[in-house]
Amino acid sequence: MDSIELRGLRARGYHGVYDFERAAGQDFVVDVTLDLDLGKAASTDDVSDTVHYGELAGQLVAVIAGEPVNLIETLAERLAEVCLGDPRVASCVVTVHKPQAPIPHEFADVAVTVRRKA
Repeated sequence: MDSIELRGLRARGYHGVYDFERAAGQDFVVDVTLDLDLGKAASTDDVSDTVHYGELAGQLVAVIAGEPVNLIETLAERLAEVCLGDPRVASCVVTVHKPQAPIPHEFADVAVTVRRKA
């Protein structure tokens, strides 16, 4: 199985359990790996034979910036559903990073990863 990776996609969203997170919003960073067969695209050299990662990025940003959810677990699930919306994608791994999570201690990152199959 081949893969396409999109790393560090950043968008502003209004997700979180606390009212101040939903009011002020914060940046979310997403990493996505799509598992699919890239043989046809490699042989035809035609973007229509693969997942257009620019279009995928736009769809993912729309979800991040869209309807708020309480948990980044839910956000990750919604993003995985977008990835699996292309029938060529056999499975995906989606990681949602919340670098400004409301934690009263110094930390480098908070992230949730989901793995889903078509």
